[in-house]
Amino acid sequence: MSSPLRPPAVAGTFYPEDVAALRALVDRLLAAAATPGAVEVPRGLIAPHAGYTYSGPVAARAFQKLAAAKGRIARVVVIGPSHHVAFRGVAAPSAAAFRTPLGEVAVDRDALRDLPGVAVADAPHRREHAIEVELPFLQRALPGGFALVPLVVGEATDGEVAGALEPFVGDPATLTVISSDLSHFLDHAAAVRRDLATATAIERLEGASLGPEDACGFRPIRGWLALARRHGLAAERLDLKNSGDTAGNRDSVVGYGAWAFARPNGRGLG
Repeated sequence: MSSPLRPPAVAGTFYPEDVAALRALVDRLLAAAATPGAVEVPRGLIAPHAGYTYSGPVAARAFQKLAAAKGRIARVVVIGPSHHVAFRGVAAPSAAAFRTPLGEVAVDRDALRDLPGVAVADAPHRREHAIEVELPFLQRALPGGFALVPLVVGEATDGEVAGALEPFVGDPATLTVISSDLSHFLDHAAAVRRDLATATAIERLEGASLGPEDACGFRPIRGWLALARRHGLAAERLDLKNSGDTAGNRDSVVGYGAWAFARPNGRGLG
């Protein structure tokens, strides 16, 4: 029997469980990532999903792009890979809300109804951190609240992922967040080379060459890039680092990147 509420699975490990500590950490990361001048509101973001100690500064570079989005984004699609459950297709949960220490985020059940190629399955969501880790950033960046469309990708084609996201990409009140880390467990120099190649593919909207060695979320990324190309979006690199640059040693690192997607003429939403 499904639960109406999806409780946090990685609070206290990937990010602080204490409300005040989590709020302070996210706000500090967003403030450090802020850039001067006007900020265009994107239609999509790619952001990492590791523990905040490691990927938080890079994730913040993505979510600080929402500084001008208050009151303009009503819904956020967060789509990421399945780390724990093997399955075919794209899965939505039956839960009515996701909870983090910062509060509950309502799931847009109407948006999930009859979504192409998406099945309701709770098992892929139960322990999955790829969506959860993005939520505190979104909760602080969009303090007016938003409805959530949470999607976990198993073995799925680019077309299937793009099909699930297609109903949202033209909506100026909907943001799509692709949750993915980059290379895993290479030494620092090798990770820099591989992640730079991945970044180049993302910025060219050419995802066909990306595989599991390039990004754990290569399937969501590939589907999103196909959709971005179709809708005339351009990718802006915001940051590219790895855990050896942020908090870990350089012998075995995980890569992190942040990108924003908008129309080349500078129009993000609308």
